[in-house]
This record gives sequence, structure tokens and C-alpha cells, in this order.
Amino acid sequence: MRPVVVIGSFNVDHVWRSETLPRPGETLSGLYAGGPGGKGFNQAVAAARAGAATAFVCALGDDVGGQRARALATADGIDLRDECSAAPTGAAGIFVDANGRNSIVVGPGANATLSIPFIDAQSDLLRSAHVALVQLESPAETVAAALRHARAGGAIAMLNPAPANVALPIDILALADILTPNETECAALFARHLGERIEGEAIAELDSPKLHALCRELLPGGTVVVTLGAAGCFVSHADAMTRGDDNVWYRLAAEPAQAVDTTGAGDAFNGALAAALATAAHGHFAACARFANRYAAHSTERHGAALSMPTLQELDIRFPG
Repeated sequence: MRPVVVIGSFNVDHVWRSETLPRPGETLSGLYAGGPGGKGFNQAVAAARAGAATAFVCALGDDVGGQRARALATADGIDLRDECSAAPTGAAGIFVDANGRNSIVVGPGANATLSIPFIDAQSDLLRSAHVALVQLESPAETVAAALRHARAGGAIAMLNPAPANVALPIDILALADILTPNETECAALFARHLGERIEGEAIAELDSPKLHALCRELLPGGTVVVTLGAAGCFVSHADAMTRGDDNVWYRLAAEPAQAVDTTGAGDAFNGALAAALATAAHGHFAACARFANRYAAHSTERHGAALSMPTLQELDIRFPG
């Protein structure tokens, strides 16, 4: 099996839970927990637990956070390729309310130092990938280098354009075969690259042909999957590349979930989608996306980011049949 290779961030998450999210100047009482996170690591853990052979390329500090990342990767059978950085391992402050909504501040630390020479040294790994999955918590030029190596080996280049506040250069967008924004990220991409101003919360309500047309303009030759939270997801394919699907666009409903923490739900979707594509266990793309929907839904029923990712056995119990 050719692996999923995730290139991205590892953070030590510091999580505070309270009834509501704090407003400016407000102090709340709550519960604290620490744990592993970072979009890259979350997605790597999801891909591994969803059944794919998985490698993770990142930068870590020479500190307790870096040691924890190595131990956790080993425990999940992830092939960790880490560049040792003089900067501290990345960290994030996460606030979660009683409805599972969250606000996050990230200190990138070592994640911002992942270098092109280190990526070049992983060229054999990247060229061996079935799916190469990247986000925007690493330097843009490093992300581009990783995608170029992976595509040279015939990998599916999968770009999760998150977080939304990071400007995505057009040359990186052009390297993507599959683009996976959430509604906020989708709105930012439409505004930045198409000049189309739509509020994030309005993306799910867009007429489907209109949303498809915008997705085709954004990524003409590839597939765009817009994750829409409780509204499920929207899939838009290029006419010449429908990935086994009968329709060039369609919506998939969200799976039912008793959400307690949505932190990492998008990462769960991305890692599970990459795993489904790499293992070929789910056939056409719609089945892979449906599997990812289920996987993400189950992840929201647990607290935490990376540690909330379910195993295949747990997913089968939660969603039998």
C-alpha cells in the first residue's frame, strides 16, 4: 500500500472548557486539559487510525513537546520525519464552550521553521505517496516544495487551505488535485482569488450550481470538497475528472452526532478522506467522502484534537453497516 504522507504542524494544545467562550476583557472559570494537536499531526493520526500507512513530516523543538510528538507518533505507527528546530515546539490555546464551539490562538514555534532542504531530503518518501496532504501552518514555500515532490511521483496532492486567515498563494493552489476548505476558508478563497464576496455562513445556502461554478473557477482541473459542519459537505469535480462519481457536483448530509468538542473535526475529515483514497477500500469518491463524514462526526463526540480521532473498529461500532 502506498502511504498517506502528511506534511504540516504539531502543536501542544492547551484547552480550557467553560460554559461560554470568553468575551474581550472577561475572565471565566473552567476546566483545563493539555494534549497533542496541530493540523498536520491531527490529520496524520486520523489517517493512521482510519487504516492507512501514514508518514508525517514536520519540525519539532528540542523540548518536552517534541519528545511527546515522537512518542505519540510511535504509538500510532506513524513514520515520523521531523526536522529538529532551535525554536520551541508549536503550541495552541483553545477555548471550548458547552456547545462544542471553539476559539483558537496558535503560536507556530518550530512549525514556522520547516525548511525546503529538509523537504528535499524526504523526496523519496514524498514520491512514494498515494496521497500527500498539506495545510497552511507551515511556510508556503515548504508546502509548495512538498507538493511538487509528491506530484512528481504521481501522488494525489490534497490541500487543506487552513487556517482561513493565511493567504494562499495562487501557485500553491495550482498544485492541488483536491482542495478541502471549510465554509470560512471557502469564502476567503472566493474573495481573494475570484473577487466574489460571500459570508462564510452563507456558503452552505448557496444554490448548488452557483457553488459548483465558483469551485470550477477556483480549481478548474481538480476536485473541491467544501466541508459545511452540520450541513455536511459539497463536492465539485472537474468534468474530466469525476473520480468514479456519476455526478460532477453533489451534497452529502452530515452524519448524526452528539458533539461535545468540534476541535479537530475538519482535520478528522481530511485525514479520513486521505486514508479512504489511499486504501481504495471505499471505491468511488462519494463513498470516500461519506466515510470521512462519519469519521469527522464521531471525532466530535470526544474531547481533544489528535486524541479524539477514532479507530476503524470504534467507527464501525458507532456507525454499523
